[in-house]
Amino acid sequence: MQLAHVIESFRADGKVAVVTGAGSGIGRASALALAGAGAIVVCADVDGQRAADTAAHIEASGGVGSSATVDVRHRSEVEALADRTKDDHGSLDVWCNIAGIMVEGPMVGTDEADLDRIIAVNLKGVHFGCQAAARIMTGQPAGGSIVNASSAAADAPSPNVSAYALCKAAVVQMTKSLAFEVGRRHVRVNAVAPGFVLTNMTGRYFVRPDGTVDEEMREAVLAPMRAHTPLRMIGEVEDIAAAVLYLASDASRFMTGQVLRPNGGVAMV
Repeated sequence: MQLAHVIESFRADGKVAVVTGAGSGIGRASALALAGAGAIVVCADVDGQRAADTAAHIEASGGVGSSATVDVRHRSEVEALADRTKDDHGSLDVWCNIAGIMVEGPMVGTDEADLDRIIAVNLKGVHFGCQAAARIMTGQPAGGSIVNASSAAADAPSPNVSAYALCKAAVVQMTKSLAFEVGRRHVRVNAVAPGFVLTNMTGRYFVRPDGTVDEEMREAVLAPMRAHTPLRMIGEVEDIAAAVLYLASDASRFMTGQVLRPNGGVAMV
């Protein structure tokens, strides 16, 4: 591959991409990054208005975006999204399973309802997305790229997030297993495992009920996180979106079954 082609490979012009969880956080940033690189992006989220807002931002920025209200807990909705995307655009080139939730609490105190809820979104939702995308991509000559959201919690234990961590660890193995199954059909499957990143999910530690930020609490939360990171910094959603874009694009054409860990060096695996 010549240098000009290497640079061009980071583009996503004409690729049709679906991003779940596109209404906020890493999902929204990933959708915007893909659209900025030239992809046609379908922004999916359980919150239809937020998905529409992301799509509107893409359109206002000169990109091509649309939205869909999808609850990834339901296989039928995920399958319908994949089929509709293929019907509307002629192909399905990229699928990003970013939708996720957090349920906190000690493992011994986690009730069955909470466990079922987090598994339904963070594990089954990813499984359904992988199934739907692979079914279509394996039938395309050009294949496609699937990007799953794992977490640094899959590599190192943290208190009060056992249910979340078990799902994210399972996503890593799911990614590797599917990569073996579909690689010969030109479908790549990789994952990103972010460290602590500023999102609505992590902001709950210092955002008041009225939406304002408790700056003292914010610094109390972020300071030890920053100090624990070799780079002495806190990640932002754009840092993760850059990794998603790389895995979605042809720049990573020789990568499959891999886990990228944009985490500031907290976990080095």
